[in-house]
Amino acid sequence: MNAEFIVYPPVAFIIFFAVGALIYLSGSRLAVKGKASRGKKTQYACGENVPAQRVQPDYSAFFPFALFFTIIHVTALIMGTLPSGNIALVGILYLAGIAISLFTLMSR
Repeated sequence: MNAEFIVYPPVAFIIFFAVGALIYLSGSRLAVKGKASRGKKTQYACGENVPAQRVQPDYSAFFPFALFFTIIHVTALIMGTLPSGNIALVGILYLAGIAISLFTLMSR
């Protein structure tokens, strides 16, 4: 039997999954078991007791920036793969459309 079957993606996935599972299981057996005390799951800030608070993260400011960088990266990919010649005019028109869309995105 040929040993090249090990590099096939499904076989390699199963091998790496098994190795990862062994590492996980051996790590959980070696880890120190903590006592189920009240202080195990409380916050710690320089020795003072801080009451636990529920935080509701707000990602509304994140999404426009994520969309901005996605548009910039896709634009760089497209502009980098454009062939040279008369098609360069299409790239300039594409950049103009991207500039308008980014201006609209950031002006909100």
